[in-house]
Amino acid sequence: MARHLITSALPYINGIKHLGNMVGSMLPADVYSRYLRQRGHEVLYICATDEHGTPAELAAKEAGLPVDTFCAQAHLAQKAIYDGFQLSFDYFGRSSSAENRDITQHFARQLQANGFIEERAIRQVYSLDDERFLPDRYIVGTCPHCGYDKARGDQCENCTRVLDPTDLIEPRSAISGSSALEVRETKHLFLLQSKLAGEVEAWIDANGSEWPTLASSIARKWLTEGLQDRAITRDLEWGVPVPADTWPELAAEGKVFYVWFDAPVEYIGSTKEWADAAADGETREWKSWWYEADDTVRYTQFMAKDNVPFHTVMFPATQLGTREPWKKVDYVKAFNWLNYYGGKFSTSQRRGIFTDAALELLPADYWRYFLMANAPESDDTSFTWELFAAGVNKDLADTLGNFVNRVLSFSRKRFGDEVPAGSAAGEAEAKLGEQIAGLLAEYESHMETLQFRKAAQSLRALWSAGNSYLEEKAPWMEIKTDPDGAALTLRTAMNLIHLYAVVSEPFIPASAAAMRAAFTLPDDTAPWVSADEARALASVPAGTPFTVPPVLFAKISDEDLASYVERFGGDPDAQA
Repeated sequence: MARHLITSALPYINGIKHLGNMVGSMLPADVYSRYLRQRGHEVLYICATDEHGTPAELAAKEAGLPVDTFCAQAHLAQKAIYDGFQLSFDYFGRSSSAENRDITQHFARQLQANGFIEERAIRQVYSLDDERFLPDRYIVGTCPHCGYDKARGDQCENCTRVLDPTDLIEPRSAISGSSALEVRETKHLFLLQSKLAGEVEAWIDANGSEWPTLASSIARKWLTEGLQDRAITRDLEWGVPVPADTWPELAAEGKVFYVWFDAPVEYIGSTKEWADAAADGETREWKSWWYEADDTVRYTQFMAKDNVPFHTVMFPATQLGTREPWKKVDYVKAFNWLNYYGGKFSTSQRRGIFTDAALELLPADYWRYFLMANAPESDDTSFTWELFAAGVNKDLADTLGNFVNRVLSFSRKRFGDEVPAGSAAGEAEAKLGEQIAGLLAEYESHMETLQFRKAAQSLRALWSAGNSYLEEKAPWMEIKTDPDGAALTLRTAMNLIHLYAVVSEPFIPASAAAMRAAFTLPDDTAPWVSADEARALASVPAGTPFTVPPVLFAKISDEDLASYVERFGGDPDAQA
């Protein structure tokens, strides 16, 4: 089996992330990683906090902390939340690490040696009141393309167009708000993307045909518009420094690499961090995942659509320009926006539900399932509290949770604390087994092709099949005339619960573990369910002790819903 390298876009260090960020990168990467591990693949899931650039400096300034202290604290705060969501990173690193610094500088030296970096004198915005050159994100103004009045100097958050600071209308300093700006000459390093455009296009032709339309169309759009040489250094105090052995003058001036040059390198840097963090006696080899790995590693990246250009064009250009055999992405899973009542989630404007608040309200599995079942894959989707409550109540509380509770509670009441034996399986059980095997195959197919909304639909159909079987057999009636038949029904339903526990784990890991732990099996280590096992529904034999777990999913009441809308905003009259 292939080794699977999985990365999700690095979350910025400047504050806790919102649910749109979670569903657009880290959560689907985790669901896919969990699934692949269960199917027996070797998986390395890597992520990190993106700690360089203007957002870090501005956030640290606002917090009144040195930027390195702020980043260290913010990294731990973000990691705690991702642990709360049970994201199964193999390693969650930091782009400020020594490993990322060394590999980024190595990339820059290789690009320079191969003629793909050029030092140029440019005219750059200087703030008279701040007495400093302003990097792109330190300049805000009105976007010339869409009119958004809070666009940054590197990219418009509203229309996602990449910008230069001089494109902005009525620009002002993000530090002081001053509009006393002038343009002065300074020197920076440029990555000569124009010289690499043909190679990037050839690489996309060879590798991008199976990418989702969203990813491939954005990459093609950039190529069609023409790759421009791009400055890869900035005037900042915090970042990967330009190496003095190659550019002594710029190093003496304190230039650092642009965050979008070093951030993708951190996927490699974080893998080396993972290797360097190995315990005594443990050996971890990082380079085989990234170097000369085209035939041994399948690399999948997860990101929202605003990150696609950098991952499909800019970073591949950087890798190609090194003339070294670095592993490039095989599949780019890109997502549209998850909106909040029709408007965008926004970290900078604190609009929407943020991950820390989400975990304060409800356990992670509620959010994991709902977000993946409504993932913005083919188009933008909208979060509303009404839709969330309806989905949780119907799918999790009624369809799955109620099935588990009533089967186990009724069986314990009538047959005791062991799985009853009852009659031999009959026609209804054979029909159910075939149905479950077919739905499981659909679920597996959608997971293999990273179609998460369809996978959630198949998972929901698996849960619904159990309820349909239970309603058809009606053991609460059956027990009056055929106790052995009722025992068979309950034993079959308990085997369904165990199957649900196994196959639902990528979406709802905590609830899956609780379902699986309900049965005291001597050797319950099977990572997945085969088609034959699904047909047989016999993984939990008669006589197995069991317990009734606490309620898996509590319903969201009308009072709860009203309180959420009042606290976070929304439309009280909205319909699910």
